[in-house]
Amino acid sequence: MVEEIASTADGNIILNLGPQHPATHGVLHLVITINGETIQKVEPHLGYIHRSIEKMCESLTYRQFIYVTSRMDYLSSHINNHACALCVEKGLQIEIPSRSQVIRVLMDELTRIASHELWWGAMAMDLGAFTPFFHAFREREAINDIMEETCGARLTMNYMVPGGVMQDIHPNFQRRVKEFITLFKSKVSEYNELVTGNIIFQNRMKGVGNLSAADAISFGCTGPTARGSGVSCDIRKLYPYEIYEKLDFEEILESDGDSFARYMVRVREMSQSISIIEQLIDNIPEGDFQAKTKAVLKLPKGEFYQRVETARGDFGVYIVSEGGTTPYRIKYRSPGFSNLSALDHMARGSKLGDLVAMMGTLDLVIPDIDR
Repeated sequence: MVEEIASTADGNIILNLGPQHPATHGVLHLVITINGETIQKVEPHLGYIHRSIEKMCESLTYRQFIYVTSRMDYLSSHINNHACALCVEKGLQIEIPSRSQVIRVLMDELTRIASHELWWGAMAMDLGAFTPFFHAFREREAINDIMEETCGARLTMNYMVPGGVMQDIHPNFQRRVKEFITLFKSKVSEYNELVTGNIIFQNRMKGVGNLSAADAISFGCTGPTARGSGVSCDIRKLYPYEIYEKLDFEEILESDGDSFARYMVRVREMSQSISIIEQLIDNIPEGDFQAKTKAVLKLPKGEFYQRVETARGDFGVYIVSEGGTTPYRIKYRSPGFSNLSALDHMARGSKLGDLVAMMGTLDLVIPDIDR
């Protein structure tokens, strides 16, 4: 998994990390130039899981293409599907029922928490702490059970449709979500005790992988990666969609720009998502869960773009339509690709052992990068 390739004339050593390595969380290949244990350069080699998803979508209908995006950032599949549905609705000028808007946002925030839970457990495990992984999955399984009961699936739910959601929420949905909120709040102290307040963990994270606000903007970083450097970029706040502008929640910003700051953004974001869910769970409007739409959808000729805030940042859907039943062109702006581009800048001059901490706080999902 790590193999020395060659020594250069100036004494540097070139290493391969991956493409199959536990710390890369997928098939990512890093070519690392080191001098001793000091990193001189990190060059990501991509494409190991490239499936030409954008080209595939151009042969699918406006109902079908949505669900291909579940296979990109599979930990934000609900939110990816949401972006595609919103883009189609923008083109067709569909006004969706308020009930489905609330259900969509609830699902998005549950997805965000589930994604951050997996990240938190894997982040700690990457640095040598195995126990937090089990604690994280305890809460994440509660969310997955809710998803399975409502959507029929636990990872790639395929729940969003143009006009609303595929089916109404399960009768147990509100009760089980409230039970999850109680469970989550009772376990936050464990997170702080096991990881956040752990002095060994802090020493591995603080001052490691520094990324200034200017550099975060220059590399196109979004999501918690950018907000850890103090960059305000939450799409839910800047370009609100659905009912986010009516909700009371905070955009989490940290100014230090190191790995610990990015860690704290995600940890604090989970509590904000809980707050959003609490505002909505007892206020789900009655009515239809889906607007009436035609069986075969045709977008008018033109160009349409929609942005949403996934667990990893700004996800954009760009559709070019020629008036037919399938897109003429589709382009996805995934957050992982831009966030990964900052890794070389963050890593130069650091020690090889710190690279895992930096990669963990970027929260990379490789199919989101390769597409």
